[in-house]
Amino acid sequence: MTERAVPDLTHGEPAAPGAPLPHDHAHHSDAEALHGARNSRVIWLLLASAFVVILNETIMGVAIPHLVTDLDITISAAQWLTTAFMLTMAVVIPITGFLLQRFATRPIFIAAMGLFSTGTLIAALAPGFEILLLARIVQATGTAIMMPLLMTTLMTLVAAADRGRFMGRVSTVISVAPAIGPTISGLILSFLSWRFMFVLVLPIAVAMLVIGIRRVENVSEPRVIPIDVTSVLLSAFGFGGLVYGLSLVGGVVGGLENPAAMWISLGVGVAGIGAFIWRQLRLQRRDRALLDLRTFRSANFAVSVGLMMVMMAALFGTIILLPIYLQNVLHLEPVFTGLLLLPGGLIMGLFGPTVGRLFDRFGPRPLLVPGSILVSAVLWSLTLVTEQTSVWLLLAAHVALSIALAFMFTPLFTSALGSVEPRFYSHGSAIVGTVQQVSGAAGTALFVTVLAAGTAALAANGATSEVAQAAGIRSAFLVGAILSVVAIVGAFFVRKPADMMAGAEAPAHEVDAH
Repeated sequence: MTERAVPDLTHGEPAAPGAPLPHDHAHHSDAEALHGARNSRVIWLLLASAFVVILNETIMGVAIPHLVTDLDITISAAQWLTTAFMLTMAVVIPITGFLLQRFATRPIFIAAMGLFSTGTLIAALAPGFEILLLARIVQATGTAIMMPLLMTTLMTLVAAADRGRFMGRVSTVISVAPAIGPTISGLILSFLSWRFMFVLVLPIAVAMLVIGIRRVENVSEPRVIPIDVTSVLLSAFGFGGLVYGLSLVGGVVGGLENPAAMWISLGVGVAGIGAFIWRQLRLQRRDRALLDLRTFRSANFAVSVGLMMVMMAALFGTIILLPIYLQNVLHLEPVFTGLLLLPGGLIMGLFGPTVGRLFDRFGPRPLLVPGSILVSAVLWSLTLVTEQTSVWLLLAAHVALSIALAFMFTPLFTSALGSVEPRFYSHGSAIVGTVQQVSGAAGTALFVTVLAAGTAALAANGATSEVAQAAGIRSAFLVGAILSVVAIVGAFFVRKPADMMAGAEAPAHEVDAH
């Protein structure tokens, strides 16, 4: 048996047992320093690239009125530029578990940023709606690969005792990029054409791609495993059908969409996911699953993912409700709505690294319990909004909710992925990404459905538009507040992964058997 130290991004490694000579130790330290610098460079490049691609996910919402005019399309058609992006993410992310095992880091990164850059270029030059829609699908394919790649690489390279700090930076990317997307697009559209949303992003994306081609090294060991085409098809029908069906719920409740399409899509989605799960359970016996579900054998992973679903639903539901309330009830301009929601997103991002360090020191429970209580308190307070509520109170509520969610996401990401075996990191990352997309769509559908039903009930009784919508929003936040109580209970059951507790006491080691 020989023992070698695992590369660490943050501090030097101790000499392996075996009393090496000082000269050998110097060579070992130099090699480890070079290795650590390489790993750090890879992670920072992935973080920057992920920020660019995620920023693009929320940049289109504000542009829809401009696209309707410029491209001579309907609002429902313009919405497809966001819906298609979300659908593509839901279809591609489950496949990334296989891709990250089959291919090395560098080609996967080049594929992700290459697809995103190509999609951005096509969008900037798109002559009409159909080409722009194709561009969004190509962009989303690259985006879907990037986040699981970042998380899997981080879990592979970072020492267990430091994962919270680095995962805090991932939380910063995940929270800040979507938050500032609408604000940036609002500012661009105030002065320039919608094409500049892509023109300005393109050189940044290409620069990341070029740097990655030159600098990213392979930090994973790919395995030659066959892809199961049946699983890919079931995943596409299952997750794609479910997310599309959920995206139709608001339109059906509002009387704008055909309910048959929604029910068919939801039925196909549920049946597809059921068949997908059944096939994965069979394939994983031979280590050939597209998305290995043995990650759920860890109770800590299952509880953390469950809590993540509730928090993502609350986050996306709030993101959709507050702009509706600010614009339709309080009659704020879209650009002011974007600016009002910006501080919360920035604060959530700034808290990410701090929360990560606190996680490394104290574990998840001291962060999750107060975080979940604060989320619940904010959602309960939002059940009291009226057509006369102060904008400043809403700003304070959004900032408080953002701080609370910052205390939730980093511990949940780190606890979930740290609880699975290293060989399942790629599958765990893909599951976390899939959960984000599906629960976000579910949260949006749930909140919009309750909002539409509550608004319609009061409007039928003769209430004004502002009074009716305020009542609908109160009802929607009430549902979110009730769900948040479940999160408080669940927060007590998340624990710090065993390897991270060991890592806090001594550097992690890997044993090679010969």
